[in-house]
Amino acid sequence: MAFLKGNDNEKKEKKETPEHKTVKRGAVSLEDETRATRVLRAARMTEKSYVLNSLGQYVFSVSGDATKTDVRRAVEAAYGVPVLSVNMSRLPGKRKGFGGRRGSTKSVKKAIVTLPKGTDLELFKGI
Repeated sequence: MAFLKGNDNEKKEKKETPEHKTVKRGAVSLEDETRATRVLRAARMTEKSYVLNSLGQYVFSVSGDATKTDVRRAVEAAYGVPVLSVNMSRLPGKRKGFGGRRGSTKSVKKAIVTLPKGTDLELFKGI
């Protein structure tokens, strides 16, 4: 079975992996900024979202494949504020009639982001 082991004189070379830079918590990297633009679609401006703003909660439309962790990182990167929690929900598209044809509206995924007391987003001020 010695012929299966190969040459003992050859040393296996270890591939060197590039060192990954460690980013301190709270620091914003370029990757986080691009994730923020990909995950957060728009802020939802509805009557319910105005009521939630007074409670320190903000509502965003997010991409369909976004997770709670993605939304947390995106908000922290885009606005530079800490996030306490993220709640997600899907709003299914509704069946509508357009002229003589049947169709449906797009479904939307939304995220309700809770911030600590005393923290607010400039995006929602003055509305």
